[in-house]
Amino acid sequence: MGCSSCSTGKGGQPRGCKNNGTCGTDGCNKLTVFDWLSNMALPSGQEVFDCVEVRFKNSRKEFFRKPSTITLSIGDIVATEAQSGHDVGIVTLVGELVKVQMKKKKVDYKDENLPKIYRKASQKDVDVWQASRDKEPEVQKRSRELAIRLQLAMKISDVEFQGDGSKATFYYTAEERVDFRQLIKDMARAFGIRIEMRQIGYRQEAARLGGIGSCGRELCCSTWLTDFRSVNTASARYQQLSLNPQKLAGQCGKLKCCLNYELDAYLDALKEFPSQDIRLKTKKGDAICQKVDIFKEMMWYAYEGEWANWYVLTTAQVKEIIELHKKKQTVASLEEYAIELSEDTKTSFENVVGQDSLTRFDRPKGKKRRNQNKKRHSNNKSKRPKNAK
Repeated sequence: MGCSSCSTGKGGQPRGCKNNGTCGTDGCNKLTVFDWLSNMALPSGQEVFDCVEVRFKNSRKEFFRKPSTITLSIGDIVATEAQSGHDVGIVTLVGELVKVQMKKKKVDYKDENLPKIYRKASQKDVDVWQASRDKEPEVQKRSRELAIRLQLAMKISDVEFQGDGSKATFYYTAEERVDFRQLIKDMARAFGIRIEMRQIGYRQEAARLGGIGSCGRELCCSTWLTDFRSVNTASARYQQLSLNPQKLAGQCGKLKCCLNYELDAYLDALKEFPSQDIRLKTKKGDAICQKVDIFKEMMWYAYEGEWANWYVLTTAQVKEIIELHKKKQTVASLEEYAIELSEDTKTSFENVVGQDSLTRFDRPKGKKRRNQNKKRHSNNKSKRPKNAK
């Protein structure tokens, strides 16, 4: 959360600002931009930037020019210009940071054809907008049934109504090109509105729908990530990750975007490592690299034909063997280096927190009770008379 009022309340429950995403910092929305200039006054003679950023359903954002007669702030609901009719959205950014965002998105703020904001939304506009949003789940379900009936190889993942309820945009994913002309006719007949079909990729679909990743946090693409860089299996290989599609794939079915986050650091670290393609020449035989540990700066080697026996060497030792080979000197074997390494890297564990044993809680329960039963049984035997049967 972006503001202190969203912190934890009593009993560990989230307190919340109860503004439903319309607070001044705009920290609860998708792909939000924190306005760090909100408390700073403009220099004397500087006019307020006349463009604002407006968010619609999910992560769709657009820039609009506002009239000089109205003053807007983050969280205001406004009626904006559309191709036909008007749309309703929420203002997410105002001021000079809008100019920065427009430059980043390559939108010309001097363009006279930039869409405009009509007014602040009235109560009637909000009621029509909410009624249209409430119809979206049922319309999406009905549109999927029509697509299945026509046997179209497509998935309608989201539906977005225009603010005035006169138009609906259907977002879909498909592997190949789809002829949906008949589908548009059937949906227009069933819903009585104008239909727009928009194809999106699988990553864009995950960004619109959102979800929780394997890390336990919200998806990066639906919270802050705006650019989708290509991710390939080489990113996993450089980081010594197992090429398991179930672990490397995200909810979109593609490779996770987070594989690129630490890739540059791994590439910089690998520059200090010898090439894994170089074979270590020894009198015992040639050794081939099997594994690399970037954090410990170690490399595992195995002789040809003896793949089960791995020998651990440091990068300095590998470089030393390679340099000796360049000088036409061959080492006897890798065992002597591996033995020295095992002695140098021996780790001793100490009881630094004053605890006796980490397994002290693993004792079987009921042992004390069994001992008490044995004592009680022995006491009963001793109390019995000798002639008792």
